[in-house]
Amino acid sequence: MNPELKIIDYNYELPDERIAKFPLARRDQSKLLVCRQGAISEDHFFNLADYLPEDALMVYNNTRVIQARIHFRKQSADGSRSGALIEVFLLEPFQPADYEQTFQTTERCSWLCLVGNQKKWKEGTLTRSVEIAGKTYELRATRRGQHGTSQLIDFEWNHLETPVTFADVIDAAGELPIPPYLNRATQESDKITYQTVYSRIKGSVAAPTAGLHFTPDVLASITSRGIDREEVTLHVGAGTFRPVKSEFISGHEMHSEHISVSRQTIEKLLAHRCRAIAVGTTSVRTLESLYYIGRKIVSQPDISEDQLHVGQWEPYDETAVATTGEVAVEQALGALLQWLDRNGLDTLHTSTQIIIVPGYRYRIVTHLVTNFHQPQSTLLLLVSAFIGDCWRDVYDYALGHGFRFLSYGDSSLLIP
Repeated sequence: MNPELKIIDYNYELPDERIAKFPLARRDQSKLLVCRQGAISEDHFFNLADYLPEDALMVYNNTRVIQARIHFRKQSADGSRSGALIEVFLLEPFQPADYEQTFQTTERCSWLCLVGNQKKWKEGTLTRSVEIAGKTYELRATRRGQHGTSQLIDFEWNHLETPVTFADVIDAAGELPIPPYLNRATQESDKITYQTVYSRIKGSVAAPTAGLHFTPDVLASITSRGIDREEVTLHVGAGTFRPVKSEFISGHEMHSEHISVSRQTIEKLLAHRCRAIAVGTTSVRTLESLYYIGRKIVSQPDISEDQLHVGQWEPYDETAVATTGEVAVEQALGALLQWLDRNGLDTLHTSTQIIIVPGYRYRIVTHLVTNFHQPQSTLLLLVSAFIGDCWRDVYDYALGHGFRFLSYGDSSLLIP
């Protein structure tokens, strides 16, 4: 990896009218650009299975977008809630730190958040009423202080005679956070269209958008072709929209995201010679992180779970290879399975900060299903690392042939 890689070299002109503000009426009617070893063609997404190898393994991200944006009104001098509008944007749970546990709490929990109009909320507790199943509950938010680049917020709510979970509370009080570049308010339809048909594990603040094109019919056609399917979980954070502001990529700090991978998925990867078709960049980052987690375990078999985090530049650190020698992918994933056995675990829970840029060596992903990404973004760098300089040919073709861009846009299948 070249630390002097300039982000400006990954720029292209994206007119606003090419950004899809809304999805198509039918998900799988979106266009599909196929780039196979530099040769470009186009089709429709419902024919995706025709371009995939039989007996392959497809891996997708089953995360579900939460109603992460919560609005409060400050109490005015007369005691009414008619003061400044404060937005609290949920980023990740703090206490309990586990997503499943925090969504099941029935009285209080704490989250790391972004706060909009923060200057108007210097002290005190914000309150608002929440209607759930015909009953009125009061939600309270108290700011505990700065925590890194986020604010630590304590949430409490009364349970009356019927306890409700935090999942119930945000479903009723929150708003789905659609991407800022859509430049429009969230609509009721987004609650359905901005979720993949296979989403089930709550935790993301942005959808893994490559999966938005899939329908039950497309999934059935993939299965009928003999392609195995497995799921992983990466909870997408708001950092996915963070622009690269530094001139060189070495100055950009990648966001950290929580991942979960089951024993079964790792076994399936080994059964498929550690090769996979990844649906979306989030699946890519999860799958590729598995190799580096396994490599750590090879050198430190008794490593603790909290040491398995994959650092941003870890894949480019040559000292690890100098210490352990080259570790084969099969060896790394085998070591990860053995580590799960020793610790009596069925699922790996950890986090990754991996950044994939030109010069990266892909270990597991052989095919990538993905949308068209913003200029000068880390996602575009990931694509360039996968297919090389022909990313420009792909984007020039898409712009010249009426493809729709970004989250609600069209799709591509990339095969190096």
